[in-house]
Amino acid sequence: MSPSLDGVTYHESILETVGRTPLVRLRRLGADLRAPLLAKVEAFNPGGSVKDRIGLAMVEAAEKAGKLKPGGTIVECTSGNTGVGLAMVAAVRGYRAVFCMPDKVSIEKVNLLKAFGAEVVLSPTAVAPDSPESYYQVARRIAAERPGAFLTDQYSNPANPEAHYRTTGPELWEQTGGRITHFVAGMGTGGTISGVGRYLKEKKSSVRVVGADPVGSILKAYKETGTITEAHTYKIEGVGEDFIPGATDFSVVDEVIACGDRDGLNTTRRLAREDAIFTGGSGGMAAWVALQVAKKLGPDELVVVLLPDTGERYLSKVHNDAWMRDNHLLDPRATRVQDVIGAKGGRRLPSLLRLDVGEPLRRALTLVEQHEVTQLPVFRGSELVGTVYDSDLLKTVLQDPSALDRPVEKLMTEPLPVVQADAPVDDVTRLLASRNSAVLVRENGAVTGILTRFDMLQFIAGGE
Repeated sequence: MSPSLDGVTYHESILETVGRTPLVRLRRLGADLRAPLLAKVEAFNPGGSVKDRIGLAMVEAAEKAGKLKPGGTIVECTSGNTGVGLAMVAAVRGYRAVFCMPDKVSIEKVNLLKAFGAEVVLSPTAVAPDSPESYYQVARRIAAERPGAFLTDQYSNPANPEAHYRTTGPELWEQTGGRITHFVAGMGTGGTISGVGRYLKEKKSSVRVVGADPVGSILKAYKETGTITEAHTYKIEGVGEDFIPGATDFSVVDEVIACGDRDGLNTTRRLAREDAIFTGGSGGMAAWVALQVAKKLGPDELVVVLLPDTGERYLSKVHNDAWMRDNHLLDPRATRVQDVIGAKGGRRLPSLLRLDVGEPLRRALTLVEQHEVTQLPVFRGSELVGTVYDSDLLKTVLQDPSALDRPVEKLMTEPLPVVQADAPVDDVTRLLASRNSAVLVRENGAVTGILTRFDMLQFIAGGE
């Protein structure tokens, strides 16, 4: 006999916690905007993404229609998040699950699905949707071959947009008190933007619905021309398409704005560092598009952008400096000085070589020879007082070898400029683009590092 739980507030299963996610104002990212910019943070769902909503809805619809029976197998092609939502439902309700994924997805997503007990099949990304190797076709083949299997097919399943019509849309309307004027969301299957868009327009026809599409996807061009163009590869995961999903209702989408990998992924990083909202690349892309929309608006308008998932699934990609540099995506405007200092330390170089007033030039020459540096800052205690350059040192010593015994202050010139460790790298690049060969970095009141032009080139290029 189970114990009585009278008076205890709880849920029967984790599935009852799906939805009812919060709205959060993007105060720093949207600091220069006149219109308020709010984010619907779907990482608060138990599976960490907006796809928990459709995972539950599609399974319940299949059960109701008799297409999925006890002991059956859920099959889906997914970039990861829908798989997590479905895997949770499968675990709670006793189904097996098989997920087919493109091989560009992060390893975190693959491991997460396996943690729920699901089987994962990877397929090549750069193949046509109708190729037998594509993850769409592999999923269909598995569903056809395994007894009791059901392909949820989020791309054409009407339960996908319906889930957002019944939950996400009403939540936004209630949370904004009906004041929402613009809704921005990434477009993949199209279920989120279609369901939410339909609900909001039924409540207030003037609400403008804007889709965010990665450069390389075909959805923006299709919305504008009605024709299907050729898709190209891109790095942002879980959004955009190379075909037109049946779940997308373009009639409720007023405009589609394209966003490149660099803008979308660096905005993702800014969300974490400026507003402490940890999301994936598709969320950063949607936020970048929302910023473009909000820049044109006034204080009486209200923009809501949906951030679909948690950034924990992209720690090896967008939130990894080395991956961003290796893919030539790192934007100095979205990078802080301490990031470059950290990368420099990874090359096993001292962050700061220094001279003190009173030391002989011989000491300067030794440091130049050992570390192949071109400039050395000079200090009097903790005070920065000057700089010794290798060119001046070489010229002086060649003319008079006895000069090696002179104090460094006899040869030093004016101090190098100093930037704060939390300053944007853009500040450094501006200083280095002028006559400065290096800048010093101050952290917690003390000068702790130096950045040269070579350091900046190595950081941006991802070199070792």
